[in-house]
Amino acid sequence: MGHISDSVTLDNPAFIHESAWLYGKVTIGPGASIWPNVVTRAEFLEIRIGARTNIQDFVMIHVGAMTPTIVGEDCSITHHVTLHGCEIGDRCLIGINATIMDGAKIGANSIVAGNTIVTENSVFPENSIIAGVPGKVVATRDCGSANALNAAMYGRFAEAFANGRDRLDDAEIAEVMALYAAERE
Repeated sequence: MGHISDSVTLDNPAFIHESAWLYGKVTIGPGASIWPNVVTRAEFLEIRIGARTNIQDFVMIHVGAMTPTIVGEDCSITHHVTLHGCEIGDRCLIGINATIMDGAKIGANSIVAGNTIVTENSVFPENSIIAGVPGKVVATRDCGSANALNAAMYGRFAEAFANGRDRLDDAEIAEVMALYAAERE
């Protein structure tokens, strides 16, 4: 299955799937979740995953040639994302199959759209919605609350998985749906 090297620091994560491969100086923050087939490699420098952040299926995280990879709190790094020597602010959502390269910085409360490629040393301010190849700001909006809610939903999933359940029960689903409805009001 997976592997967690001796140099990885687990600071009370919510869930780490048995197929994850975590190598080098990697810190997984409190309440964070690491999903199936995630790979992290920090042969030098470091990778830090913030509290309550979810790293979803098939994500690859590596350090850059000269830069660590730092992911903030309450983030969702969605399926098939590649993070390479970049910084992701708090409450960000990185869309499916996006790639963020060395030295890039994504400000807090931002969204990077699926399939976006953020090139080396690109810097985006807080509240950016970034899309395209190469990634550019296409809108400005504070998405922090919605992104934190998405991360909280993954926190619920992580709790269920950690307890041997791969599905929320009806009461948990109703609670999550109520949170989403409240966010949309």
